[in-house]
Amino acid sequence: MLDQGRRNKHPRALTDPEKEKIAEFREKIHYSSRYSDDHFEYRHVQLPKEMIKKIPKEYFDFTKGTLKLLWEEEWRSFGITQSLGWEHYEVHEPEPHILLFKRPIEFQTQ
Repeated sequence: MLDQGRRNKHPRALTDPEKEKIAEFREKIHYSSRYSDDHFEYRHVQLPKEMIKKIPKEYFDFTKGTLKLLWEEEWRSFGITQSLGWEHYEVHEPEPHILLFKRPIEFQTQ
């Protein structure tokens, strides 16, 4: 179960001027291969470190020093592109530019 307190109360996509500030980094976003357990498939997404510095403060969890858990509308507005069903469930605290995603293992067959 996700800690909803680590998200913005409501999704807030980046505004057009905010998107322009990070546009140069979108092609440098790295997507890991997928890996899985019995229930979920996972992947991590690595944002360029310089991109993190351009993301508005409303997206940060200052108690952890990382991004908050992002709603789909939010991470898509950052330029992260993935197929349907992925949920941002954690940030790798030692490396806060790495976002962890998961979805049910049988999502594609649902």
